[in-house]
Amino acid sequence: MRKKILLSIVALTFAGASMAQVRVGIKGGWNLANVTKDNNGSVDNKNSLSSYNIGVIADLPLSEVLSFQPGIFYTGKGSKLESGDKNSTFYSKSTTNPMYIEIPLNFLGKIPIGNNARLFAGVGPYAAFGVAGKNKYEYIAAGINVNGEDNIKWDDDTPFNDDDPNQGWDKFKRFDYGANFLAGVEVGDNFLVSAQYGLGLAKIRSGSDNGSDDKYKNRVFSVSIGYMFGRAPR
Repeated sequence: MRKKILLSIVALTFAGASMAQVRVGIKGGWNLANVTKDNNGSVDNKNSLSSYNIGVIADLPLSEVLSFQPGIFYTGKGSKLESGDKNSTFYSKSTTNPMYIEIPLNFLGKIPIGNNARLFAGVGPYAAFGVAGKNKYEYIAAGINVNGEDNIKWDDDTPFNDDDPNQGWDKFKRFDYGANFLAGVEVGDNFLVSAQYGLGLAKIRSGSDNGSDDKYKNRVFSVSIGYMFGRAPR
């Protein structure tokens, strides 16, 4: 059922691609992901984790300076915890890198700069579904080194399933949502460079539904490049 709903959303997202001046493109880049550590939304920069994003976007002009830019991406989030020093008697490092199918729905304002470039800035909501990911760990104590990895466990606590018995602190909620803030530049008809900040609004740990435990939400800073097919509207 969830797959049918997701496919329907994707179909609706790109249904306008046959309209005049609507362009489709590919986009991908680097993520610097983190997770909030307390209820006020702050993060510890030492816990940031590198990952990546790749996907497709459509650009639908709404006016001379405004466009709607939906997309669908495969994107990595998560964080790391590290303590000690590898050259000391104790060292530990663990990383959590969940991978999501994410659907952003961004609205962009564009300002021409010269004849062949446009600055843009925008904002919009996103919805994401967890589909894969790894937990990795490494421990060194008294000269003994232990390391390994396992697959991330997902519960089925999504908007389409309210009664999920498969919950637990060792699992991630499958559904994530939030807001994107982005800015960048389009060069010529085809190339773009953008920076984006994804502000997660959903709790990501399973089995926690009380208001006193709102921490553990996704935060992702991204830098991406893209290529749009067709000519930019003039």
